[in-house]
Amino acid sequence: GHRVYKVRDPRADVLGEAARSLFASDGDSELYALATGVERIALQLLEELKPGRRLQTNVEFYTALLLHGIGLPTALFTPTFAVGRVAGWLAHALEQYREGRLIRPSSVYVGPVIEKWHTIQ
Repeated sequence: GHRVYKVRDPRADVLGEAARSLFASDGDSELYALATGVERIALQLLEELKPGRRLQTNVEFYTALLLHGIGLPTALFTPTFAVGRVAGWLAHALEQYREGRLIRPSSVYVGPVIEKWHTIQ
């Protein structure tokens, strides 16, 4: 989880389902069961030891399981996570430099409101 964000990352649900499908299809459902058991127990322990903190599963939990499932070496997990974030890190750094202030996760979006959502097929 992340100490700033208090809800479960919705991507974790999508990736969790992808992991379940992957491990069910390749016959290694025991690893998926172990991971979900660890997740459940870890969340219970966090709630007991840190009540009110509401730490939740983040996107990296199931991403790591999927990367393992497709055979990516463990040593490449962190660089793989980082590659997907580089553009955002750079954009934030440039914006912070330009604005002369740090961006905090609790910032409020002030951009244009999307009037209509488009269904993606």
